[in-house]
Amino acid sequence: MKYRCILIDHDDTAVNSTPSVHHPAHVEQMKRLGREEQTRNLEDWFRLNYHPGIHHFLEKELALNEKDALLCYNVWREYTQSRVPPFFPGMLDLLSEVVRQGGVVAVVSHSEVDIIRRHYELQQDVPGFMPAEIFGWTGDPTKAKPHVYPVEEMIRRHALKPEEIIMIDDLKPGIEMSRRAGIASMGAGWSHAIPEIRKDISEMADYYFTSVEDAARWLLD
Repeated sequence: MKYRCILIDHDDTAVNSTPSVHHPAHVEQMKRLGREEQTRNLEDWFRLNYHPGIHHFLEKELALNEKDALLCYNVWREYTQSRVPPFFPGMLDLLSEVVRQGGVVAVVSHSEVDIIRRHYELQQDVPGFMPAEIFGWTGDPTKAKPHVYPVEEMIRRHALKPEEIIMIDDLKPGIEMSRRAGIASMGAGWSHAIPEIRKDISEMADYYFTSVEDAARWLLD
């Protein structure tokens, strides 16, 4: 096993959530806002999520007022609480094997902790598996990627060294956090096949894989 600690992003890295949860929520948001003509298709939603980001889309492009912003948040919570995205095949086998070999797994995500925890509690691929730590969105951006707080906390709580840790993420914040914290990074390229995003992340990350199977084989070798 190459790294003692795996930090894993959640959406579109561990779980296939954009097609099953987040994009359908976006479609419903636009419907309830009466702005269906501004609905993005799935591929464009991936691109938008990558750059300039969902918050930019809501705040700048849609210029939502406070009432409509709350509506969008409530729709998103409705979908994230009622739908459970599937874990990518082989992902839970990989994470549980890391733990079986004496390693530690933590989630570092911009999703909220209760949502992430629920996905792990309900999964049946490896019943009972739960990451040692979950660093989700708390409202304090200094405790979220790309800031290094999650890495520093893992080092402190689990007596780790930076060279023992790798972050796996499909987007830039996790890769940037890795760079700032002096840990290794792996780009996750298995949630889509959009060429410009794959190219960008593969150039930023230390390692890059387009399948969970190949990533697992390399990590556990």
